[in-house]
Amino acid sequence: MKEIRDKARELMKGFCRVCPRCDGRVCAGEVPGMGGIGTGAAFRDNLAALDELHFNMRLIHGVTEPDTGVEILGKKLSLPLIAAPIGGVSFNMGGKISEQDYVRAVLQGCKEAGIIGCTGDGVPEFIHKIALEEIKAVQGKGIPFIKPWEGDELFEKIEKVQACGTDIMGMDIDAAGLVTLRKMGRPVSPKNVDELGQIIKKSGMKFIIKGVMTVSDARAAVSAGADAIVVSNHGGRVLEYTPGAARVLPQIARAVGSDICVLADGGVRTGGDVLKLLALGADAVMIGRPFSVAALGGLKAGVKAFIETIRGELIQAMVLTGTQRADQVDESILFKP
Repeated sequence: MKEIRDKARELMKGFCRVCPRCDGRVCAGEVPGMGGIGTGAAFRDNLAALDELHFNMRLIHGVTEPDTGVEILGKKLSLPLIAAPIGGVSFNMGGKISEQDYVRAVLQGCKEAGIIGCTGDGVPEFIHKIALEEIKAVQGKGIPFIKPWEGDELFEKIEKVQACGTDIMGMDIDAAGLVTLRKMGRPVSPKNVDELGQIIKKSGMKFIIKGVMTVSDARAAVSAGADAIVVSNHGGRVLEYTPGAARVLPQIARAVGSDICVLADGGVRTGGDVLKLLALGADAVMIGRPFSVAALGGLKAGVKAFIETIRGELIQAMVLTGTQRADQVDESILFKP
């Protein structure tokens, strides 16, 4: 991973410093780029919320080979891990590799490691086009996300998704805050429950709504017919001073966890962070920026190396907390003073 990160630092110069710890401190306000909006407070709080959680170390038990597998939306994953949708290599990551090479590395690396990757959407149009081509190339083993476009564009994109071979798609509704798209003549906007219901019905497939940060929005997603939500503040890139995802996840999971698949992302950097979010009620976890670094620095091999790093850290954390199964993580593994 050190070689991969060093290579990524060289290729992403001016867009991402590939810091020893990706915490949003030195890249505050660098959007486009890999930073968080404004002061970077929302980005940083994703990590702070996880850092404030501590494990109860338990070693008098019989857990030696924990089961890290989970089933999410009908897909069996070797880890409770999904690569979050990120696109725009040219304006967010420096453009030293192509969008196609980047997406291919993420999707194929995830597939070969036994998990699944997501793809992003945006402007220019080739971001979405390439994403769907590469999902088709991995026999539909990828999850395309579209933005909450206005007008005909949204339904035209859904029709394109339907032809790529996947049976799951998503919408990052938190992208409604990307005012740059409106300035480019490609407006996005929030959606009400009825609109979301129509979108989900039109898709004809399992549907994920990403960017849920309140219980009321989570319940609205259930009412609209979504199959999963992602508790996420869009990596701190759309609204300053939103809380870290780990702060709001427990109440959301308690409210709707029996009705819908609950995913979470934001500030996840280690296998221990994955286990923390599972303990707070997530069924699986998304990781964003570290996958981008891995893909830039090592293409498919870099992605696989990163996944194996997370796998090793997760297994260690499960053994040291007495956790046998990743799909049955008890909140009692977290320390409460």
